[in-house]
Amino acid sequence: MQLAVVGTGYVGLVAGAGFADFGNDVACVDVSAAKIEMLKRGEVPIYEPGLDVLIAKNTRDGRLRFSTDVAGAIRDAEIVFIAVGTPQADDGSADLSAVEAVGETIGKNLNNFKVIATKSTVPVGTADRLRQIIGANATQPFAVASNPEFLKEGDAVNDFMKPDRVIIGSDDPKAREILRHLYNPFVRASDRIQLMDARSAELTKYAANALLASRISFMNDLAVLAEKLGADIELVRKGVGADPRIGTKFLFAGPGFGGSCFPKDLSAILYTAGSVGHDLEIVRATERINARQKRLLASKVSAHFDGALKGKTIAVWGLAFKPQTDDIREAPALTLIDALLEAGATVQAHDPQAMPNVRAIYGSRILLSDGMYGAAEGADALVVVTEWHEYRRPDFHRLKRILSAPTLFDGRNIWEPDELRGMGFVYTGIGRK
Repeated sequence: MQLAVVGTGYVGLVAGAGFADFGNDVACVDVSAAKIEMLKRGEVPIYEPGLDVLIAKNTRDGRLRFSTDVAGAIRDAEIVFIAVGTPQADDGSADLSAVEAVGETIGKNLNNFKVIATKSTVPVGTADRLRQIIGANATQPFAVASNPEFLKEGDAVNDFMKPDRVIIGSDDPKAREILRHLYNPFVRASDRIQLMDARSAELTKYAANALLASRISFMNDLAVLAEKLGADIELVRKGVGADPRIGTKFLFAGPGFGGSCFPKDLSAILYTAGSVGHDLEIVRATERINARQKRLLASKVSAHFDGALKGKTIAVWGLAFKPQTDDIREAPALTLIDALLEAGATVQAHDPQAMPNVRAIYGSRILLSDGMYGAAEGADALVVVTEWHEYRRPDFHRLKRILSAPTLFDGRNIWEPDELRGMGFVYTGIGRK
């Protein structure tokens, strides 16, 4: 099939490369000439495991191309996917200006029947709005559908190629059949393709992210309680997760969630609910708990030094909001670094992928080390914020030699407290006994 993917960000690149790998002819287009030129040179602007290989393969085989000719790609396509950004606006709503601009361009370039599907995370009612915008300019028939993505950063290629469900939201039977045909090769079980109306599809995306975020905040809130009661949140997590009605995923206590999805999507669904006079109290509590949790590591470090952080050197391992990505948007590490710098501490940090993005924010205000042990050298304490694999089993004997003081703050509960205390470390986790 002939596809156009408008937007070469995280969602657009994964979707475009994934569709091309299943034999479709895909044009990924963007108004940013610099980004398109980078992609034409074979350079991928984001870090996502396996994505560079997928793009290179399908570009070489002629199924995937990159262009700034948005209008031309739209005219050639049978299906147009909108995958532009929907950042959080000042009032908390999703900024749909880019989506609406694409809608106008589509309307002016319709030359035959096309399906226009939103992959961007958009508020309920966006498909209706797009139908109005496109219809105001179009002279040909078209259908609008909601086809939200459910990609985890760090495992997005696998999620796209082997989806656990495909949501197709449209009232148009022809659009449903075209999109079902496109996705059939991705799923061997037809029940994983779920058909619904566009508004339900749009709400499904927000509902999924809000529910996952609420599980994280619930466990983080419980971790604070566990500390106060002398319980261990890791043992509680295992006991709770053994219940098949609950399961084990998204039950890990930590320094709060970040990234490009959860924070802005919570804000957007709260705004949408408020616009119709409804208060999503659990979602609001989830947001509030997360904001508090992101300050927790700084509070623990400050308390350990009796509030006297000026002149102290703190090592930070992990800057991305999660492993296997270079994304630092809303990352808990940034909240920690800001608090440490404000208190007068020196910060030495390491991350396998995110350091260029962090350097662009902080410049010379923090020291970024090419090696994880270099970041720990001479530090008064080490804080793990992101659980990259290489941090899980470091050389603790080496750490003890190079740290000025054997003090560890485990923001992801990846280490064994008794083992480290037995080695002479001062260990502090999240909700640990």
